[in-house]
This record gives sequence, structure tokens and C-alpha cells, in this order.
Amino acid sequence: MKNNKVYNFIICGGGASGLYLAYNFLKDNYFKNSKILIIEKSKKNSNDRTWSFWEKNYGLFDDIIFKKWDKANFNSQNFSLNFNLNPYAFKTIKGIDFYKKIITEINNSKNIEIIYDQILNIRSLKKNSEVTTKKIKYSGEIVFSSIQSPLKKKVGFPILKQHFIGWFVKTENNVFDPKRIVFMDFDIVQKKSTRFIYVLPFKKNEALVEYTLFSKSILKDDEYENGIKTYLKKINSGKFKIIDKEKGSIPMTAYPFWENNTNNFMTIGTAGGWTKPSTGFTFFNTIKKVDKLINHIKSNKPLNNFYKNNRFIFYDSIMIDVLYSKNEIGGEIFKKMFKMNKPKLILKFLEEKTNIYEELKIMSTFPIKIFLTSLFKKLFKRY
Repeated sequence: MKNNKVYNFIICGGGASGLYLAYNFLKDNYFKNSKILIIEKSKKNSNDRTWSFWEKNYGLFDDIIFKKWDKANFNSQNFSLNFNLNPYAFKTIKGIDFYKKIITEINNSKNIEIIYDQILNIRSLKKNSEVTTKKIKYSGEIVFSSIQSPLKKKVGFPILKQHFIGWFVKTENNVFDPKRIVFMDFDIVQKKSTRFIYVLPFKKNEALVEYTLFSKSILKDDEYENGIKTYLKKINSGKFKIIDKEKGSIPMTAYPFWENNTNNFMTIGTAGGWTKPSTGFTFFNTIKKVDKLINHIKSNKPLNNFYKNNRFIFYDSIMIDVLYSKNEIGGEIFKKMFKMNKPKLILKFLEEKTNIYEELKIMSTFPIKIFLTSLFKKLFKRY
């Protein structure tokens, strides 16, 4: 093993959170003299995922937006709602476009280096952290990692998964509305779990169709794919061609990821709990978290002081507990939420921008008995 190479900051993992953090280092003069390293196992030269999110007005990545929409649909048994997203727009970015944009700027920088190697171990010490790869050992004053590790069971923090398979399809018939996304369609067989179809339409005959679950266990691939086929048949797509596929599993939990952070080591991205627990949305949450993290670093505060609990984490933990213990009622919960609240208020709530009055209004639409049971468990640790 070669001797240590020393950096001010080391970022383990070159996904959305790692690259966006590096991008912020690059754009802030405060870090212009910092020596920064990104370690990623392989080059990002393919479109391995898409990221979708909603935001107001012009966004930082609008120059690489693949498509955006200002209308949406929610659907379930005996209830359907078309609505305008204004003042929000729902946006989708291709992973490959994000990688190209940021990696190009990093490669042209003088103080950020990317190496491709497999990370074997990360160790937090008193004054720094060490990262050991197959080829060399690195030392960083501060180390960030987006590498996910299996979560240990912890009382009071159940873990669900948002898991899905999506097909980019081209259909024989014009069955999609290219101006309107299908935010959630629960009008499918639930099989005692929370299942829905999610559709991003690009043209009248082209779309991303995802079969998604919020549940404990991953399915076999053919169950997701049969769900997509059934949906396409239901909307009378005719024959179709699969242009591309994507697959994913995202933890949905209020688990205290930050407990293992130290003054010089911190987990970020999904590995750091940056996924919104109740929805599985990660990209926009990452942007907000990194913006706050940059200010935290500049204030010279220890990394293990970065996280602060708030009432939205508490709300999410109750929702996760309900879906964990009564997974079969997920569709009905979302149905009542959209039936009895304005969609703009729901998006504002999920964006964590609501006030207490608005939050109580939304929560009053949930099944009271089930949510009170979960609240009792949370408050009195009855697990």
C-alpha cells in the first residue's frame, strides 16, 4: 500500500450528492485553495437513472432539464383529480446530463481531482479521516461518504423501501398527455400493499412508466414488469417498444443516519438520510441539504452538529410507522389527502414550507385512530 495522499476534503462516491457538493466547493471562492478529491468506483458515461422533483421558478439545473410539466393527475379507485402545479413545475433530469455538466467543470478546475477506484474502508480518527482503496490510502481533514451500508435494526425506526422498475416506452397508440404527469395512480391491484403507477409523458406515444411500491420487501422483476404491461393494456397502448429501463430501491425511514457522524466524517445523500422519508424524493432534498452544509462548513462547526431534528422529521416518522404496520391502507391515505386538500398545499407540505395550521389541516384528513396509535407509540416508546 502506497503512502497517504493528503487532501482538505475527500468525497467518497460520485453520485448526485457527491458531485453536487464538489460543484458547490468549486463555485465558492472560500474553497478556492482547498485540495479536494472525489473517489468513484467507475466513470459516469451512461444514463443510469433519472431524477424528478418540483420547484418554483428558474432552477440551478434548468439548462439540462430533459422535460418539465405544469399539470398533473392523481388517480385511485372511485376518485381522480387533474390539477395545475403552478407555482411549481415538475422537472426531470437525466443522470448522464447531470454527470456531464458537473464533471466537465470539475475536470477544468485546478483544485478538484477525480480518481476511479474501489473504496475498501473509511476510518474516522481524532484529527482526520482515512480512506483506503484498492490502490492507495488517502487522508482527509474532512471526509464525506454517499456509500450506503446496511442499516441495523433500531427500536422506533421501521424501514420501508420505495422500490420500482420503470420502462421508457414508445407505444403504437397516442395514449399519453405530454403536458400532464401521472403523479400517482393507485387504481391497480394493491395485493395488501401500497402500489401505484407513475408516468412521465414525453410525447403522446412516449413515456416513462414506473410500477412503484412503498413496502418492506423487494419483488421479483417480473412482478413489476407484469404490472407495467397490465397498465399499458388498460390504457389501450397497443403494441409498444421498450426503449430503456431503470430500476431502484430507496430506503424510506426516519432512521438517525447522522449518529455515526464525527467532527471530520459525515454521510451524505441517501446514505446520510437525505431522502425525504415519506416520499422517497432525494434530488431536490440533496440540493437544499448541500446548500446548508456549505454554510455549516464555512462556520467551522463540527460535522456531527449539522443535523437538527424538526417537526417534519416527526411527521415523516409517523407516516412511515403507519405504512409499516398497515401497508395495505397506503392508497386510501393518499386518496383522502388529495381529495380533501388542495394539491398545491400538499406539495408545499412535502416541501416542508407549511405552517402549523396548514399541517394540522392536512393531518386531520388521515385515519385518526391509526395515526393516534402511531403517535402514542412514538411518544411513549411502545414498540
